[in-house]
Amino acid sequence: EELAAIGSMVQAGIVAVSDDGRPVMNARVMRRAMEMAKSFGIPVIDHCEDLHLSSGGDMHEGLHSVRLGLRGIPAASEDVMVARDILLAELTGARFHVAHLSTRHAVEMVAFAKTRGLKVTCETTPHHFAITDDDILPYDSNFKMKPPLRSACDLGAVTQGLVNGTVDAIATDHAPHPGSEKMQEFEKCPFGILGLETAIGLAFDRLVHPGKISVQRMVELFTTGPARVLNLAAGKIEAGAPADLTIIDPQHQWTYDVNRSCSKSRNSPFDGRQFVGGPRATIVAGKIVWPV
Repeated sequence: EELAAIGSMVQAGIVAVSDDGRPVMNARVMRRAMEMAKSFGIPVIDHCEDLHLSSGGDMHEGLHSVRLGLRGIPAASEDVMVARDILLAELTGARFHVAHLSTRHAVEMVAFAKTRGLKVTCETTPHHFAITDDDILPYDSNFKMKPPLRSACDLGAVTQGLVNGTVDAIATDHAPHPGSEKMQEFEKCPFGILGLETAIGLAFDRLVHPGKISVQRMVELFTTGPARVLNLAAGKIEAGAPADLTIIDPQHQWTYDVNRSCSKSRNSPFDGRQFVGGPRATIVAGKIVWPV
């Protein structure tokens, strides 16, 4: 493990540094990355996973992994890395962002870090507040992602984090894979699912319509929240702001059909799911680009 040329990349325009899904196991390297990132005023985005604990795992470790006879990935594999990097953020004064947070203890640790005034932020994904390991259809690889679907207790904590402001953003962790890769045994297929097209529908379904958060809070989690994490002048509707918009209709009734997806991939666990509320148009640089 070694650092990339962070200084050169900052000059080229990057707004953050990340391990890109391959966790940095060497704490000394992560400390140095945070020190470098702080010197350039950018955050470190980390996929928090202890590979020694998660090695060989296919789904969340618990009753359902035992029932299905699949190797488990314990919640602790995420928790110990969140704890380590929060401590390193405190040591270095760096901005630290937890990617796709999924466990109860991770939510608790981020909340505690914020009360101490540390520059710690986090995001979660729609699937981590929408479904659990109990929803996994037997050996359906479209339910295989990393972090894995967690327990109902974890989902409840993640949802509460979205409600009380501990969670700063919703990110899809969109990971398309061709059918040739996903149509294998659960243990052999890669991690990852589609996330873009169902994200807003799931947020309405699990958060807005049940009255857990307002539409305004949902919009913040998708727009100004991520922009603040990355220190970007984006996500706002005002004079001079980028004309990049998504038009949403809270009452739009629609069904997600993976075979009509805009993605070339089909790896989604939400095929056939009915939604109320979703996107109607996407505008980029002032031009409607979807629907075309």
